[in-house]
Amino acid sequence: MSNHDVLVDLTDGVLRITLNRPERLNAVTTETLDSVAEALDKHAGDRAVRVAVLSGTGRAFCTGADLSASKEKAESTGPADASTIDAANRLVGTMRAFPRPVIAAVNGPAAGVGVSLALGADLTVATESSYFLLAFTKVGLMPDGGATALVAASIGRARALKMALLAERLPATEALAAGLIAQVHADDAFADEVAALVGRLAAGPSDAFAATKSAINDATLGQLDPAFARERAGQLELLASADFAEGVAAFLEKRSAQFGRA
Repeated sequence: MSNHDVLVDLTDGVLRITLNRPERLNAVTTETLDSVAEALDKHAGDRAVRVAVLSGTGRAFCTGADLSASKEKAESTGPADASTIDAANRLVGTMRAFPRPVIAAVNGPAAGVGVSLALGADLTVATESSYFLLAFTKVGLMPDGGATALVAASIGRARALKMALLAERLPATEALAAGLIAQVHADDAFADEVAALVGRLAAGPSDAFAATKSAINDATLGQLDPAFARERAGQLELLASADFAEGVAAFLEKRSAQFGRA
């Protein structure tokens, strides 16, 4: 199953899912997120699948929700709804429940909900030039897609709050040192290193991997489902705010947002 925005390939036990919107730096829509979740759901019971890999085409992994598409939707159908939030939550939950190891191959910026997609994987590997950015507050929003739980579970409350409140880039090397991700590789060696990791997992004991993944996720991500609910409620309020309208306008106009002036 593939479409223009999401490419899906199953070869030699490796399920490769690629975000394919390079012209938008792989910013995602509701439909994009649903397509990735559907690809994982379709293959969840397929014993031929040994490992799954999520990556992005071009120079970005995923730069968050497509704000241009969100604005167009709001103008045509009314205020923003929860469809994209629900799709992101569904996808991250599906990644967690997928019975095989999921690798996020972060080949460039991971921003906004792109951070959630990267950290929803079991092993997050990144290029040296990539970075992680919880950019939500820059447009008057809060992290979603489970990010409030995923980030805090990996690096603790203080660092999670710094990432979320200040919306500053965290370079991949610093993300590795903080414990946010599993591996960092030189850009020119990245494809080979990911291939080696994929090969190692594909040749490993799938049932043992499944049991291990489930046990560690249950031990460390018990707050993920409550986080989905909290984020959804908070985000719906923020999506209707004057600050969000100003944040999106400033983003699209490439200027600094002026919050709190409604």
